[in-house]
Amino acid sequence: MRLTNFSDLSFRVLLFAASKQERLVTIDEMNEFYEVSRGHLMKVVNALTRSGYLEAIRGRSGGLRLARLPEDINLAAVLRTTETDFRLVECMRPENMCNLSPGCRLTGPLNEAMAAFMETLGKYTLADIQLQESAFAF
Repeated sequence: MRLTNFSDLSFRVLLFAASKQERLVTIDEMNEFYEVSRGHLMKVVNALTRSGYLEAIRGRSGGLRLARLPEDINLAAVLRTTETDFRLVECMRPENMCNLSPGCRLTGPLNEAMAAFMETLGKYTLADIQLQESAFAF
């Protein structure tokens, strides 16, 4: 399995915000640190804000901060919010055209593996993986 860039950046945005809980963070400073597309970063921030993981403060001295405590942000829940497709192979998708599908037994192990992956992530919160602010010095 491979996470989308959207999910990857979502985790990194949350880690950045968690490391600077004493103040608001800006899209510009995250953009400078991560060196990613500003448009992509804004989409991620908007999704995390709509999902209740970030809070956006408008205005001249505005910015972003975590909307929840790091220990209340479950990694599996974040991933369910940011990943749109957990169907790992063609036969799991509605547009399945695989000729092996009628007798294939691959989906069972793949579903089991995905469940184990999500169960493992579900054991962790942002607090468990949080970095110190010094990790984000630039």
